[in-house]
Amino acid sequence: MDEKKDKQRNLWKKTGLALIYVVLIIWAVLTFIPLIWMFVSSLKDSTAITQVPPQLIPKQPTLDAYQRVFEVGGFARWFLNSLIVSTILTISNVVLASLAGYAFAKLKFPGRHTIFWILLGSMMIPGQITLIPLYILIVNTFQIADTYFALVIPTIVTTANIFLARQFMASLPSSLIDAARIDACSEPKIFWKVILPMAKPGLAVLGIFTFVANWNSFFWPFLVTSSNEMRTLQVGLTSFRYQYTADYGAMMAGAVLTAIPMFIVFLVLQKYFLKGITIGAVKG
Repeated sequence: MDEKKDKQRNLWKKTGLALIYVVLIIWAVLTFIPLIWMFVSSLKDSTAITQVPPQLIPKQPTLDAYQRVFEVGGFARWFLNSLIVSTILTISNVVLASLAGYAFAKLKFPGRHTIFWILLGSMMIPGQITLIPLYILIVNTFQIADTYFALVIPTIVTTANIFLARQFMASLPSSLIDAARIDACSEPKIFWKVILPMAKPGLAVLGIFTFVANWNSFFWPFLVTSSNEMRTLQVGLTSFRYQYTADYGAMMAGAVLTAIPMFIVFLVLQKYFLKGITIGAVKG
């Protein structure tokens, strides 16, 4: 009787796993369809892109769209701007958020919990509400519109990243920190020699999220940049849309080129990403 129940239990378990795998495969396929369509469309001419019914496979593949991307506008400059802004913000967020996260998680100082809860409360405010005062500060008060400072300063460190870093740091064993203090290590040395090596997976995840978010950022760069030389990739691609028509082929080719760095970042940091994705999920 027990053997029969075990067989039924195993059967249900295998069936459940099979259903989960089927759902995940379907979800993966649905996720990749837009990416595949984007790449296929970048190999079509302007007529084939808008053809009805659409061509799933281009009859005459061409790289003309990629050529137009580099000939029209300043794609190389936009790419450089996005790379500079995303790199600066990734470094600043990893450094500042890790320091703040360590302080909130492991250091005991007056008002620690109050300050942290105030930061968490600020995350409840929709970002759209802060856009107007932030825009006034950047454009009218500081008068630094259309510069790298305007693109970098508002998100030099974010509350969300401080929260993530704090969760990462809270999951690290305090016994090693106490042992280092007994050995007369200073707090900067503890952070550099003890905390950072253990926090690498979590900080890698934070870095990936930050780089991707800023690389794909559109609305804020669109607001504070006006010259072609200061546009980022996402803003620059809109220049292929004209008053009465749009160069969809160039848009698709630009989108493909824009996505390449994202794949490179993930592949390079994949090991740390997979290790750190669940850090801090339980312990708070």
